[in-house]
Amino acid sequence: MSALFNSFALKDVVLKNRLAVPPMCQYSAENGVANQWHDIHYAGLARGGAGLVILEATAVSPEGRISPNCLGIWNDEQAVALAKIAESIKVNGSVAGIQIAHAGRKASANRPWDGDDHIANDQPKGWQTIAPSAIAFGGGNLEKVPTEMSIADIERVKQDFVDGAKRALDAGFEWLELHFAHGYLAQSFFSAHSNQRTDQYGGSAENRGRFLLETFAAVRAVWPENLPLTIRFGVLEFDGRDEETLQESIALLSQMKEQGLDMVSVSVGFSTPSAQVPWGPAFLAPISERVRKETGLPVASAWGIDKPEDANRVVEEDQMDVVMMGKAYLADPHYTYRLAKALNVDKPSWILPAPYAHWLERY
Repeated sequence: MSALFNSFALKDVVLKNRLAVPPMCQYSAENGVANQWHDIHYAGLARGGAGLVILEATAVSPEGRISPNCLGIWNDEQAVALAKIAESIKVNGSVAGIQIAHAGRKASANRPWDGDDHIANDQPKGWQTIAPSAIAFGGGNLEKVPTEMSIADIERVKQDFVDGAKRALDAGFEWLELHFAHGYLAQSFFSAHSNQRTDQYGGSAENRGRFLLETFAAVRAVWPENLPLTIRFGVLEFDGRDEETLQESIALLSQMKEQGLDMVSVSVGFSTPSAQVPWGPAFLAPISERVRKETGLPVASAWGIDKPEDANRVVEEDQMDVVMMGKAYLADPHYTYRLAKALNVDKPSWILPAPYAHWLERY
């Protein structure tokens, strides 16, 4: 059996293989509520055979959306719609996960295909963003200066994450991921590029990690011990100080492990538009391996893994426990079947549901 098709257990949840569909924003909601697009999209991904399907970044508050069209989990109407999706994912054979998030200074933006730029505050669909410091991301399209968060703002957002976690649990999700990556709010607290505070939430790496630790601990207190609680975290920025940032990240993850972190999805910080990311096949695999060894945490990662041999290798060589594959599943929701054939898995058709497998195998 290919290593990629071995099962993986985390707490009381067992993935049937090491494949996961990571969060990928669809920018198709209205008022944060999932609709028919999401229903069909996620059911199709689950039928495709991945062990885990994680819903896209789902905002814990209206201000926390990347765009006006992002999913939300700040009210009961949204939770009811999400419960339908969670049930569909499970019925179709995958574990149902969800990522909850706050976009921070990258919020209030148009969808990527509509400009991917900030929406002005005086426009009907725009709003004022918040961040640890009043520093815009920049890069030519995200130039809005956020409001520096007060201590009251910090406490409110932490509670928003707690409330979102509770709703996710009530909706039937079995795997929770906190979005602490990609230059969004939590990552922007940790990054010196975006955090220039002089209080207990800024300055040293310990202080810059405080919001993440406190938010994680608050969610840990309400999320069941028997279900996985994970984070996606940018462990380096590719900004010229990578070793220092990676050491700081590993130290923070080790603290979170002591608080009950079950797994980390290793990613890039994306906190500065000047980052020089070395895009290439499985380019984060060596970084993931180091995080795995030095923290003792199970790890997942994505980015540049779309070939069967690469996906299998990173698991076989203990660089990752779970492989996140996004674009491949968008191009072919049954990509697990393609992987199984390429890796010579016995009866690969039966990776898919019986109404598909029967006909694929028979003819």
